Amino acid sequence: MKILFLTTHFNTGGITSYILTLGEALVKSGHQVWVASSGGNCVPRLEAAGIRHVIINIRTKSEVSPKLWLSFGPLKGLVRKEGIDIIHAQTRVTQVLGSFLSRLTGVAMVTTCHGFFRPRWFRKIFPCWGAAVIAISKPVAHHLSADLGVAQDQVHLIANGIDLDRFVMTNDQMRWSARQKMDMGDTPLIGINTPLIGVVARLSNVKGIDVLIRAMPLVITEVPSANLLVAGQGPQEAALKKLTQDLRLTAHIHFKSTTDQTQDLLCAFDVFVMPSLMEGLGLSVMEAQACGIPVVASRIGGLVDLIEDGESGYLVAVNDPAALADRIIEVLRNPKPSKIMAQQARLNIEQHFSIERMLKETLQIYEQYSRR
Repeated sequence: MKILFLTTHFNTGGITSYILTLGEALVKSGHQVWVASSGGNCVPRLEAAGIRHVIINIRTKSEVSPKLWLSFGPLKGLVRKEGIDIIHAQTRVTQVLGSFLSRLTGVAMVTTCHGFFRPRWFRKIFPCWGAAVIAISKPVAHHLSADLGVAQDQVHLIANGIDLDRFVMTNDQMRWSARQKMDMGDTPLIGINTPLIGVVARLSNVKGIDVLIRAMPLVITEVPSANLLVAGQGPQEAALKKLTQDLRLTAHIHFKSTTDQTQDLLCAFDVFVMPSLMEGLGLSVMEAQACGIPVVASRIGGLVDLIEDGESGYLVAVNDPAALADRIIEVLRNPKPSKIMAQQARLNIEQHFSIERMLKETLQIYEQYSRR
């Protein structure tokens, strides 16, 4: 089968990880995969996996941008020349582009909904969902039907899968090696015995990183040597750094650009925190769980599908720095029970969130709607 993924860009992030994980699995299974995007720092990983990349000038958030129509011609030629069987769109902009491409080529389009959309008027007039919509979690599936009016039989729940060959259980040697490799600029390296809290996320409002920063004074009161590493980039980076300075936490909070090899970073953490205000599923949480890192997260969206509170991690109220601090302190002070919870979380990933399951269920959707 020949699959064409459409996405706006291919920089580090959740959608990029989704395409890479699924695309690599498809290629290993004998399928051919193309990715059309405006490019990004993760393109070399596509090429290394045998996935062909097509550059289109589609870096826009506007559904009516001229960039869509300028990209349409080359993509239509690609679909017809290569005999593409399925178009798989990942963002709202590429859903619109893919919808017109599907109509004029006769090739079915599938979309993946990675989060929550506002029910704007343009979405109602031009839904552009394609033949089938993949929802990455139960809350997202409910949102599609309840808020956006997508027919329930059109929505298919397929959670993200984790490549367990890449994300392995962390041990002390791996943790020390990961900390030695950290590039903190002028900041001293984090020692092996330093309690290290970590978050890997896009630095946007919905990720709630400011809530975590506000929780840190409470954490430091109880665990004075605790440090926080914020790995990511985004529009809130300057504001978050200023908040860190205003709270006089620069000695305890460090910022690092996102890496496309997150498993190398996750191994360094004693606890992973995801303080989101909204979350479709939580791919970085899944990756941390696969690495055996204890997780504290907001009780919101798809995160509740990943964590059973007190059994495989901790869930806390949204936008509550004190509650967040309490659970972080609990993990740092009680490493043995926290490790047991992390092991349970790893087992849950193995049983319910494997790449093999994701591949099988996605192929079933492709085969159902493919023209072949």
